[in-house]
Parts: sequence; structure tokens; C-alpha cells
Amino acid sequence: MPATPAVFANIALVGNDRDTRVVESMQILAVHLHSRGRKVFAESDSAVDFGATRVERRPASKLAAEANLVVAIGGDGTMLHAARLASPHAVPVLGVNRGRLGFLADIGSQDVRDRLDEILEGRYVQDKRAMLTATLTAGSGELIGQALNDVVLQKWQTGRTLDFETWIDGRYVNTHRADGLVVATATGSTAYALSCGGPILYPELDALVLAPICPHTLSDRPIVVRSSSQVEIRLLERLETQAQVTCDGVSLGALALDGKLAVAAASTSVTLLHPQDYDYFRILRSKLRWGRGDRVQRPESED
Repeated sequence: MPATPAVFANIALVGNDRDTRVVESMQILAVHLHSRGRKVFAESDSAVDFGATRVERRPASKLAAEANLVVAIGGDGTMLHAARLASPHAVPVLGVNRGRLGFLADIGSQDVRDRLDEILEGRYVQDKRAMLTATLTAGSGELIGQALNDVVLQKWQTGRTLDFETWIDGRYVNTHRADGLVVATATGSTAYALSCGGPILYPELDALVLAPICPHTLSDRPIVVRSSSQVEIRLLERLETQAQVTCDGVSLGALALDGKLAVAAASTSVTLLHPQDYDYFRILRSKLRWGRGDRVQRPESED
């Protein structure tokens, strides 16, 4: 949707300080943002040396609290981290791709300064993405996590498959024998769920994908349900079974036989910013290498 131009006075930079390409981009952007009169924040535990450029340090949990924009430099993993930091404060996220795939981080490093200037001038589109809340009941307590891409139940430590049940809105769906289950948003449909044979969902669809991981039976297929669905997963007893739950690849905890995993739409969302010429289908063609055959005629408007 078209954006209402905002003044991004305070900008937080997020990136992997162990990647030299990311560090270089963060240093360049810090200098550039200062030349544009912006205040720059970075995480307290980041080892990036910004030299003489003034950068205010904040704990990760508070990085987005005073920021008007979070710029994530790296791959989609960095974007997921930035989304979890930004969503509680309703701060938008802009992605600069220095990773390998980059479905979420769509600004290239070659023209990042020009593209960033466009954003600062209010020339962008905003893209609201739904998130998930995972509630893991363990004994008498609960563990709660959030995810932009997916919540995953997977076998852990042992090589044995899991036996588990899925329930949706209180109704029994299926009993699975598999390596696990991916519950993905439309955003996450191009991540782990895709490798499990799940469909690609357009990001604006209000839907979830439930995709079994390496199911024992070929008839156990991914399904799509509405995003307001309440998904519940219960582990069944099996010799030496151990199961772990992750949210966007970050461990939430172990699912025990007497526990349950509930996944539902989160109360918060995250807004991604894109350049005005952003085209989701162009990204799919590029990342998935669609239409690369000799007999494919690309439209003249295509780059």
C-alpha cells in the first residue's frame, strides 16, 4: 500500500558483526545517515567499530524503543531478528540484503545509499506482515515466543521420528508420524515450509500453512487454514522421543509428553518498507529462478 511519508529522525542499525560485508555496510550507512542529519543507534553487544561516527548503543530489547526505523543489514535471518525487536514498538523495518537469498531484505548493497535516501524522503511502500505467537506449556509454566516466519516442532537429539496430533480451533485434525511440523505465516511460506512441499502464499493473504516435515506417509500433506485459527500440537508417547520448538529458528524449549504447543496469530505485526518499485513477483522470479529457459520471452518492462 502507498505510504504516508514519515520523518525518520532516529534510525537503528542491526547486523551480524561477524560478517565483514555486513560490518562494512553498517559503517557506510552510519556515516551516510549522519550526513543526512539522523541519529544512529546500534546494539550494545555489537562489536562493529564505527570509528569517529557517533552511534548510540542500546540493549537489544530497547533498541527500537526510541527509533523511528530499524535498518537490518544481512540476510533474512537478520530481518527476522529485527522484526522481533521492532514489532512491540510498531517501528518499521527496512532490509538491506548482504545474505544469500533475501526474500525479505530486498535492497541491494550496490545502491543502498540512494535507496535509503528515497526512504528518508518518503518515497516508499509499506507492507504489513502478520506474526505468530507460540505458547509452550511445560509442567506448571509457560514459555512464549513470537515469529514472523514460522513456529517449528522438530525431533531433537535422537534420530527417531515424532508421533503427534494436530488440533485446529479445538477440532482434531490428524495424527502424524514425522520429523516435525512447520506452522508458517504467508511470509514464512517461502522459508522452511517451502522445503517441506508447502505452497507459496502471497504475503497479504490471511492464512497459515501447516507442513509436516518428512512425514512417514505420503498422504500427510501440507494444509492451509485461516490466520485466525488456533493451532494446537500434542506429542504422543514413543520410545526415546524428544521434541524441540523453535520460533524463527530460535529455540523456545522442549515439548514434553504432558505439555502442548499452541500457535495463534500474534497481537502485534511488523511493517516492512520497500522502494516504490518493489514487486513481490519479481523477487520470486529472481530468487526461485523462474522463467530461465531459452524459450521464455521476458516482457520488455523487465530488467
